[in-house]
Amino acid sequence: MTSNKPTPLDATHFDSKARQWDENPLFRERGQKIARAIRETVPLHRKMSALDYGCGTGLLSFPLKDELGDILLADSSSGMLDVLAEKIAAQGAGNMTPVKLDLLVDPPPAQHFDLIYTSMTLHHVPDTDYILRVFHDLLRPGGYLCVADLDKEDGSFHGVEVDVHHGFDQSELSQRAAQAGFADMRFQTVFSIAKEQETGPRDYPVFLMTARRGA
Repeated sequence: MTSNKPTPLDATHFDSKARQWDENPLFRERGQKIARAIRETVPLHRKMSALDYGCGTGLLSFPLKDELGDILLADSSSGMLDVLAEKIAAQGAGNMTPVKLDLLVDPPPAQHFDLIYTSMTLHHVPDTDYILRVFHDLLRPGGYLCVADLDKEDGSFHGVEVDVHHGFDQSELSQRAAQAGFADMRFQTVFSIAKEQETGPRDYPVFLMTARRGA
């Protein structure tokens, strides 16, 4: 009997795409534009420690690496991390450290951070409230959280057969962040992803939410 239950996109899905990931100009442009928005919103400096959660091949961290201190790049996909490690070595990026990490099941890192950023990852995390609390606990007082993800959509971005959040309502996500202990939530639209659907081309806006842990 066939199940109609949606299936998650697990690490093996991203493992299979890792070698071709950086060839997609949309992914590269998205990383650059989110990085620019973070740069314009957060006062970055070379002593600032950062966590890139759901880092993929590092398309968001590489544009920011020269403006930050140590960056821990975490992902659950070994394939993505292999490509990332090769890029770090090729560029001599001594402040970037890749690590295999799923904060829903693995112990959190021992260190704390001044900045946590994540791009197009939150909608893959089943328990939004839990991951926001973990992010809060990992930040130093006054630290920044930057979340880039999809605005609320009807499920057509990945397809209703895929078990992910269908984007996020900004006001609801702001409330969830507040419940996790964050303050000063701000949203801006930083990118739009065009996808061809049966009814024609459709744009899916990507927001950046910035928030701060209280001092």
